[in-house]
Amino acid sequence: MSDIFTRIRNTNLVRKMIYAVVGAASYPGLTLFNKLEIKGTEHLRNLPKTNVLFVSNHQTYFADVITFLHIFCAVKWRKQNKLGAPYYLLNPFTKVNYVAAEETMKGSWISRLFAFAGALTVKRTWRADGTEVRRNLDPSDTRKIQRALENNWVITFPQGTTKPFAPGRKGTAYIIKQTKPVVIPVVISGFWRAFNKKGLKFKKKGSSLSVTFKEPLQIDYEAPAETILEKVMDAIEQSKEYMMKGPHHWLKIDK
Repeated sequence: MSDIFTRIRNTNLVRKMIYAVVGAASYPGLTLFNKLEIKGTEHLRNLPKTNVLFVSNHQTYFADVITFLHIFCAVKWRKQNKLGAPYYLLNPFTKVNYVAAEETMKGSWISRLFAFAGALTVKRTWRADGTEVRRNLDPSDTRKIQRALENNWVITFPQGTTKPFAPGRKGTAYIIKQTKPVVIPVVISGFWRAFNKKGLKFKKKGSSLSVTFKEPLQIDYEAPAETILEKVMDAIEQSKEYMMKGPHHWLKIDK
């Protein structure tokens, strides 16, 4: 029974229906109640249909990913650096998966519904007594992501947390070494200000949101995992170098 359920869940028709529902519900929050700026979609035009890994910083559980899906759908309809009218939801781009914590996707009926939009649930992070516990990527989770890359694009968040400048996890680098994907860095901002942590409720309307897609990374796949991870973290502007450029450090310097 579970195998039948999984096959139904992964059908393109089901995904399109979920995209239409989630897209219609989230569109006003991105474009009407807040201001979304998109840059770099020209880097998405000629990508292969499989084995493309998007690596991004992370600010909310769901709003980040939902925005990416909107943008991918808009690009499919030949829009550049904008969403425009959401008629792209009539025939959305569904060849994409995203990595999410298993515990997060079981949190509510909304998250369970959104899991149908291509979630790759992993056990990288869980909470024990109110404290986040970190561990390496489980081998079965790694295989899950590798299989997804064989058929689709995959979105992942190397930090595995919404905390800014948290260290990246080597699991992302190991996947890059093993699958040799095209790696597209993405930098987002403003989502933490506009939405609550889950990304499903407004915290401050009228916020400026931005999503920037950078050129594919030039990666030496034979390099050590630490070197690859360092390059990824620098590309998504979450490395120590970028942390030192933050306003919280300017204040310390001025004192």
